[in-house]
Amino acid sequence: MKTPHTSASPIGPNPGGPPEPFSLDRRAFLQRSLALAGGCALGLPTVAAATTPAPPIGQAQGIHPGRVVWTHDPELTGWTGPGDGHWWEGDRVKRNRMDAMLTRALGEVTGQARAADAWSALFRHRNRARGKGDTGYKAGEKILIKPNWVGLIYREGHVNGDTYRFIRRHDYMNTAPQLILALLRQLTGLGVRAADITVCDTLAYLIHEYSDVLRQEFPGVRYEDYAGKFGRIQVKPSTTPLYWSCRPAHAAQDHLPTSFAEADYLVNVANLKAHQGSGVTLCAKNHYGSLIRWPVQEGYYDMHPGVFSRQTRVYRPLVDLMGHAHLGGKTVLYLVDGLFSGLHPRDPVPQRMKLPPFNNHWPCSLFASQDPVAIDSVALDFLQAEWPNHPRQPGVDDYLREAALANDPPSGTFYDPNHDSPGQRLPSLGVHEHWNNPQDKQYSRNLGTGSGIELVGATLGARRSA
Repeated sequence: MKTPHTSASPIGPNPGGPPEPFSLDRRAFLQRSLALAGGCALGLPTVAAATTPAPPIGQAQGIHPGRVVWTHDPELTGWTGPGDGHWWEGDRVKRNRMDAMLTRALGEVTGQARAADAWSALFRHRNRARGKGDTGYKAGEKILIKPNWVGLIYREGHVNGDTYRFIRRHDYMNTAPQLILALLRQLTGLGVRAADITVCDTLAYLIHEYSDVLRQEFPGVRYEDYAGKFGRIQVKPSTTPLYWSCRPAHAAQDHLPTSFAEADYLVNVANLKAHQGSGVTLCAKNHYGSLIRWPVQEGYYDMHPGVFSRQTRVYRPLVDLMGHAHLGGKTVLYLVDGLFSGLHPRDPVPQRMKLPPFNNHWPCSLFASQDPVAIDSVALDFLQAEWPNHPRQPGVDDYLREAALANDPPSGTFYDPNHDSPGQRLPSLGVHEHWNNPQDKQYSRNLGTGSGIELVGATLGARRSA
């Protein structure tokens, strides 16, 4: 394994405030996970452990290529489950700890201790990649935050579209409003005007229960949703097209929402969830809510067969979403909200995770990366280690293989979602591989065997193991 580094932490001691600083030591972090496992995870389903993983595929992305940061704070929430109010109410998700977790994650992604320097590095890196030069954020540029609020989708019946209140599934594993608040604090702290930030999941009702949390502190942010009631802004289509690389005949043309087309930067905030259809739902599938129409809406291209297919070496529409110039092409940061987890759509409430170091507690985690393939690959490994069925179904990682090799994919697809006829192939969108085993959680860069993923772990909070 590479020699671990210790980074300066931006988190200072503050009684009753953010958690105390805890310097990062990747070897110690992974050794703690192994010690907690006790050699094998009691009660976990059997997982075939590979001590020598298959070589990585694709081209690693980011300031530190292929780096995925996993921050874990078991003290992030004191919520005990149904019957203890709702997890998003009050301070059940501790906002100061959420702020500290995001700051630490960004610091490790970029190698910068201060949040302002981390964001500057992210903006500059994205602009260099887009051929805009070594320039950071400029006043007036627009930022769109894309949460995953699938539990609030307008047609599912869990939300009252007339009152904008929950009907059921109050504790479903949606992106935490506290994480959105942490992002808004950091971005406005950089000098970004609230009016230049949009928070939008195009298919959701932004219910009062979440909106009240957000608007109390940031009333000037643009909150955009499906219907645009109660002061929200209704999502509208732009003239910017998205073309499916399978080139479906007789399908209505898809266009991006205006707010996505006009944004200069995106932040993709997915959730750590298994999925009964696709196996998992992570950053790539989060873009289902980046189109105005329903994924299987009549007249449009039906995304589900290509996403749910259990075959391999087939066309994957998620690659088009990941690689579109106004979606993945603008994304400055990928986050996976792992505060809670579960199986969509089966579980109305979060499920505790057995995988060490969670040990039958909420996962209380946040994953961050600049590499969209690497972050989904890591999250997939966590979910496969926890769930005995859906995340391990055949073909579950096929979209990651297609995305990693988008320039020459196994399916033979000419991936070009940006032009009406195939003309410019997407490049590799990131790097894909699986860890060596669920106990060590090591990838090729951790092991010093390849140029793939580097998993960097940081534990916050006093309840860490010795």
